[in-house]
Amino acid sequence: QVQLVESGGGLVQAGGSLRLSCAASGSTSSINAMGWYRLAPGKQREMVAVISSGGSPRYVDSVKGRFAISRDNAKNTVYLQMNSLKPEDTAVYYCNAVRWGLTVTNYWGQGTQVTVSS
Repeated sequence: QVQLVESGGGLVQAGGSLRLSCAASGSTSSINAMGWYRLAPGKQREMVAVISSGGSPRYVDSVKGRFAISRDNAKNTVYLQMNSLKPEDTAVYYCNAVRWGLTVTNYWGQGTQVTVSS
């Protein structure tokens, strides 16, 4: 099992920055990709950014150039640096870890609220 704990959410004005952190514990050696997803009211959950175990990032188009995902494998932690925040970035952000094996197992954090005021 893998446990994920997020931190760093909050309220920020448009144009501001926040940094989210997600610390993994448990069977962390089994983790492959990690990433961030978000869920906004009235919308479907969407992938924001993911990063492979080798460090290759991938982003949803709406955050490219503004957000940066990084990973510290020694600390079993993934980060999401969010710059130039917009009101449409307001959502609950969830950390995700994926374990690839005979089956694919997804682990989720409890979520952290990010609110961007205009």
